[in-house]
Amino acid sequence: MLPRVLSGLRLGLVSSEKSLWKKSKWLWLMVSIVLLGFGVGVMQLRVGRSSQTDFLTQSVERQTVPVVITANGTVEAARSINLSPKASGVVETLMVEEGDRVVEGQVIAMMDDANLQGELIQTQGQLAQQEANLNRLMAGDRPEDIARAEAQLAEAEANLQELRSGNRAQDIAQAAARLQQSQATLQQRQTDLQRYEGLYAAGAVSREALDQKRTDRDVAQSQLLEAEAALALQNAGSRPEQIEQAAARVEQQRQTVAALRAGTRSEDIAQARAQVQSAQGTLQTVETQLSDTEVVAPFDGVVTQIYAELGAFVSPSMAGGGSVSDASSSILLLSSDRNQIVVNLPESQIAKVEFGQAVTFQGDAFPGESFTGRVEQIAVQASVTQNVTSFEVRVSIDEPGAKTLKIGMNVEAQFEIGNLEDALLVPNAAVVRRPDGEGVYVLGRDREPVFQAIETGATAGGQTEVISGLQGDEQVLISPPAEPSQEDGFSFPPSPE
Repeated sequence: MLPRVLSGLRLGLVSSEKSLWKKSKWLWLMVSIVLLGFGVGVMQLRVGRSSQTDFLTQSVERQTVPVVITANGTVEAARSINLSPKASGVVETLMVEEGDRVVEGQVIAMMDDANLQGELIQTQGQLAQQEANLNRLMAGDRPEDIARAEAQLAEAEANLQELRSGNRAQDIAQAAARLQQSQATLQQRQTDLQRYEGLYAAGAVSREALDQKRTDRDVAQSQLLEAEAALALQNAGSRPEQIEQAAARVEQQRQTVAALRAGTRSEDIAQARAQVQSAQGTLQTVETQLSDTEVVAPFDGVVTQIYAELGAFVSPSMAGGGSVSDASSSILLLSSDRNQIVVNLPESQIAKVEFGQAVTFQGDAFPGESFTGRVEQIAVQASVTQNVTSFEVRVSIDEPGAKTLKIGMNVEAQFEIGNLEDALLVPNAAVVRRPDGEGVYVLGRDREPVFQAIETGATAGGQTEVISGLQGDEQVLISPPAEPSQEDGFSFPPSPE
């Protein structure tokens, strides 16, 4: 129809502008050029549309396909801990190297324990002393101890009786006799001194001999004074304070004898037993501190990294996990032999994952290989990163992946969450997304591509579920035509009513 319109347009122009044609041949030439360009454009449009009659299509069909959740993750050790001593100290011995395998309870390092060894000896001695005291109290006093105390009591009572009865006549007479003897001795010494003074004056004796006689006379005078005082004491008898002191000693000794005869009190035994328990507790504390100088492996694993060298001062680590921030207060990093896959699933998908659920994953380092495992742990608390809420999920690794995959490797995990039963499916490549919704291109009459709006559901195995919009007998374009812009002035025909 378009050629006939162009032809009529051309005849009209020729008849109406016959006079103008005669006047100017140039005007006719310009009109011919415009008409020729318009015709070429129309022919190109026809050729373009006719070239698109052969499209790559696929039949819409109903299938039952598995539905999986895909997430990226990393390989991590099931357990990882920075080992540090229970008390600050200096590393004295390091018994492992990086890469060594250790078993639970194996001694990995020794801390300096010189000070604790001294405390151990001291507390052992204190405990032995307290135990000996307790044994003595529980055994009671020996008969010979009681007999000795009774003899001391009798001696004290006799001394008190002697003081109370006064001095005997014989003692007084003896004191008087010593006085008389002292008087006679003094008189003799005085006579000798007078005789030597005369001899010295005559030059018969030396000065030294005279001085000796004078000294003898002075000694005799002192002895006389002592004898007089002793006789006076004998005549005066015992003083009241002496009698009181002697009586107090007697009473004290009587109480000692009574206590020995009655045996050890239960209160004293209880106190001694408490002292023994206190000493045992002190000893146990020191022994525990000494035992803590041995840093042992809490589980079977591999020494991943060593942080401290011999002689380094380290402190207890507050954290239990193997974080780099704790390395300065740790001796080494220990990781378990068993590894896990750790992924983070969004909040919207975590409800579809269960314990024991089968998981398939591929490692970036092993293209083309697949490994299997099962869900072992689901975090009970979510983590928020950049306003995205997710949950950590840990997956076991079956053989041979358990030996093949190494800590730190990246993997892609697929969680099988069920099946799409008898679902109407189209290839993902066939789905076209527009601002007003999603749809596919289907072949209409004359094999013309027609856009058909659809409602999509789950995506699985490279295919998308169609909830509504298709009947199931259509042919969809796997490579839909490009959406034309409004500036072109041409578009594919709309879907039929």
